Amino acid sequence: MARQISMKVLPALLLVAFSGAASASGFQLLEAGSGLGNAYAGSAAKSSDASTIFWNPAGMTQLQAREVSGGLTAVRPSFKFNDKGSTVGVFSAGGAAGAGDGGDAGSWAFIPNGYLSWALNKDLYIGVGLSGPFGNATKYDKFWRGSAQSDEFDIKTININPSIAYRVNEKVSLGAGFSWQKIEAEYYRQVAVTPGRAGVESHMSLSDDAWGWNIGVLFTLSPSTKVGLSYRSAIQYHTDGKVKLSGDGTTLGNTTANLLTAAGGASDVEADLKVPDTFILSVSQQLSDRWEMLGDVSWTGWSSIQDVDIMRTSGVLSGSAAQILQADFQNTYRVALGANYKYTDAIKFMFGIAYDQTPVKSASTRLTSLPDNDRTWFTVGTQWKPAKEQTLEVGAAYLYIPNTKINQNETAQGRGTVLGNYDSSVWILGAQYSMAF
Repeated sequence: MARQISMKVLPALLLVAFSGAASASGFQLLEAGSGLGNAYAGSAAKSSDASTIFWNPAGMTQLQAREVSGGLTAVRPSFKFNDKGSTVGVFSAGGAAGAGDGGDAGSWAFIPNGYLSWALNKDLYIGVGLSGPFGNATKYDKFWRGSAQSDEFDIKTININPSIAYRVNEKVSLGAGFSWQKIEAEYYRQVAVTPGRAGVESHMSLSDDAWGWNIGVLFTLSPSTKVGLSYRSAIQYHTDGKVKLSGDGTTLGNTTANLLTAAGGASDVEADLKVPDTFILSVSQQLSDRWEMLGDVSWTGWSSIQDVDIMRTSGVLSGSAAQILQADFQNTYRVALGANYKYTDAIKFMFGIAYDQTPVKSASTRLTSLPDNDRTWFTVGTQWKPAKEQTLEVGAAYLYIPNTKINQNETAQGRGTVLGNYDSSVWILGAQYSMAF
């Protein structure tokens, strides 16, 4: 019994640790290892520590016999809604749900990672990585104008990624891995708000685990030039969970929740979700003894997410939709450029800039739970080597997000229209420690 409990509790604890607010477009997290100071430019080519297992496993052949790397990143997004004529849903009698703009829907999130690389011989390496490649968190102050659409939305993932790499010759290395990935999603919204401000909240929870894979190749064209190509597969989830209704503690709120539950408002639910695949092309170029340039172009297949149909699988309403999230995502590109300046043998300064395209097509498909937009990264960092076998890297990033318009019309579903714009930005602080032994 104790072993069964521990096997259930451990993934849950890890998911809490690997929850995070999306820093990249959509709900993607790039904080999988070193490179924040370079805006993650050159990620599939630089192979400077064991976190290459995530970006391009072929890079392990450039490491020492045994290396370990671990890091922690703090992400602080800000999403402040400004109303421009929203209308509340039919379940919000008296306009109680339209009392405010929701405050700042962003908050601090912390994303860890860890990696181990081991050489079996001079050409064959194995490794394992632990990261959280997707995540998102938005939480509005209740009650706000969009409470019928979303009060809180939280996605957590954990990815365990065993990998292998083989040096074909001095010019070419190959790598591959497979991933076990678990996802959990929590979604809260108001389904009834009375004139007396008594509320009924819907809490939807979904989870699943699934398998994916990744491959990579690293070309060492010269001692100063490396080119990396990597691909990480899409992962298909078949999530299941529950939707529950709860009153706000008042007699009216609790009575309304019980009536809605008896009418089939609470049930088991399921939904299919395919998180996207990613392709990366990276270049690392040593310009001189002191300067290094890094470049990155990546493509993410966000069109795998269109409508997310959350269907009831129990109760009197079994077979009907509990919620349909109409995301209608498009595929995206990200371009990054970085530079490193070697100040001394022990200290390196890092710089980066990147443009990250949003998968959201327009204001009419932008969700209150994910008010995403294009973002431009401005990053700096430093790398310190206290000893030949040790590296400490710290970085900071500011993500500029332009004025983000939303016109999410869910009137037909009784959830009103959220019309306005968001003032958004993201700050990121991160540290990565790597050691050879």
